[in-house]
Amino acid sequence: MIDVRATSVDITTEDGVADACLVQPADGRPRPAVLLYQDAYGLRPHLRSMAERLASAGYTVLVPNVFYRLGRAPVLDLPAFIDPAADPTLWERLGPMLAGLTPDLVKRDAGAYLRWLAGSPAAADGPVALTGYCMGARLALWTAGAHPDRVAAVASFHGGRLATDDPGSPHLEAPGITAELYFGHADDDPSLPPEQVTRFEEALTAAGVRHTCEVYAGAHHGFTQADTPAYDREADERHWAALLGLLARTF
Repeated sequence: MIDVRATSVDITTEDGVADACLVQPADGRPRPAVLLYQDAYGLRPHLRSMAERLASAGYTVLVPNVFYRLGRAPVLDLPAFIDPAADPTLWERLGPMLAGLTPDLVKRDAGAYLRWLAGSPAAADGPVALTGYCMGARLALWTAGAHPDRVAAVASFHGGRLATDDPGSPHLEAPGITAELYFGHADDDPSLPPEQVTRFEEALTAAGVRHTCEVYAGAHHGFTQADTPAYDREADERHWAALLGLLARTF
């Protein structure tokens, strides 16, 4: 592992300015870039610590505040330990925020993030990798489908609503994806029932997408998020091994 440094950056999009966290090896040399998509709780200290761990393995990591249209992070006032059971209003506040992130908006913003990385001296030339958590899995798939020439790999963990009947469902991006994919699903996840797991993998297979999909037995939705009750240390370490393995194969 190597020393890293984190800075706050602003990225101009078609709809405004997105604040983001950039973490890179402290030596300042350009490194392969990873775009990290947040879970629903947003850009906060835990996500920054995840970006730091990833950067310490030799990558430049960009974590945008995808809710930037509603304000700079933190968009919501969250406790250090986020327990939805202790705050019944949390998902009442989050629901409209998530619904506002339509596929078209996500793809448009993704173009801005990718252009910013292409022009950043911290990022090596060439395509980038994506990793996403919870809702970030959907964002990663929409990005990979819309920008196949810029995305070499996608890793996502405990994603939800990946293969619904909605016309914008992420699994419908499969025919346009050229990246290698790894998905680590939570076990018995209400946001990704077995029929969606099957539909998702069938869509990837039919489109000829290189992929690995695994269900992490006994791990709940949110198993990588150490600032929530869903955290599972064993599943989290498995996630890191899978993510770093994918990056090593593709960069």
